[in-house]
Formats: sequence, C-alpha cells, structure tokens
Amino acid sequence: MKLIVGLGNPGKNYAGTKHNVGFEVIDLVAKGIGTNVNKVKHKAMVGDGFIGGEKVILLKPQTFMNLSGESVKEATVFYKIPIEDIVIVYDDISLPVGATRIREKGSAGGHNGMKNIIAHLGTDNFTRIRVGIGAKPNGWDLADYVLSRFDKDDEPLILAGYERAAKAVEILVKEGTQAAMNKTNVTAKGDAKKQ
Repeated sequence: MKLIVGLGNPGKNYAGTKHNVGFEVIDLVAKGIGTNVNKVKHKAMVGDGFIGGEKVILLKPQTFMNLSGESVKEATVFYKIPIEDIVIVYDDISLPVGATRIREKGSAGGHNGMKNIIAHLGTDNFTRIRVGIGAKPNGWDLADYVLSRFDKDDEPLILAGYERAAKAVEILVKEGTQAAMNKTNVTAKGDAKKQ
C-alpha cells in the first residue's frame, strides 16, 4: 500500500493557484483509477483505489499548506505506511513551469509544506514528485507568487506537467521509483513542451 499525497490549500479561493499543483495531480490520479477523493478524515480529503494491483491511498491535506505534516503523519500512522511508501506531490519554484522531477529523498528546499511534513515524520527519506511553477519574478513577494494563478501562456505547460506527474505516480507504483524517474523527469522548459 502506498500513500500518495498532493499538497495544496483548501477552499475555492485557492483553486487553480500555483501552490495547489499537488491537489490537481491527485485529482488526475483519482480520475485515472476511477475513484473520488471525497472522504473527510485525517484532516484531509481522502480517496483510495488500486494501481496495477497495489492499493493506494490518495490524500489532499485540508490543514493549509504550512501544516500539511499533521495530516500526513495522522494518515501514515493510521494506515501503518512505511516511510518508503509515501509519495508527496508539490509545486517547485526552482523548476520551469510544467517540468517534473522525482527524488527519493532530500531537503524541503524552502517549501513550507515540505518542511512541516519532514518535521512531523522525523525524516526526509520519502519520495517526492516536484512540479515546476517557475521562478518568482523580481519584485514579487513569494507568498503572493505561489498563491497567484498561471498566465495563459503557461497553461499548456502546467497541464502537461500535471499529466506527466500523474503518469509518474502510476509508473512509480507499478515499476518503482527509478523507472518513474527515467520516464518522467523533465527539467528543461523545452523538454516539457515536447512531451
């Protein structure tokens, strides 16, 4: 069993913002396996289903981004999920819009949701799928930037990024992290356009 977590902020005000990339990907994964993320528990919206015969729990924490770890920890304990079976999907300002990058462990990289998850789990030794939202423009406050929506020009790129990240979840569950990295890591804006 794997716990697949998409990070974001709850509420209509935040729908479609850059910080809600994780929620968008989880919704695509759910659609792909014919389930809904509509149960309320573990301070989250939860759904479950199967990918390639393996049970997956889909989680969208409703604690607001900076407290995401509370929900992840609660679900991890409840379902008795080993750390290596946790996958977190989230936005990354260090990657071009729509680029995807999978890593098996690593620091929070300044992402407050990830900082909180690492603090609650007591380790950074879990898989993460990062989806690029592009660098903050000069003069912008970081909080304002991540809570803004994508420009029209960037919409095709980010939609392709969501699809690629959802595909990465599927490959990761079926074939393992290395296969998902080999098939879906896209770091250059040009690469993302070609996909």
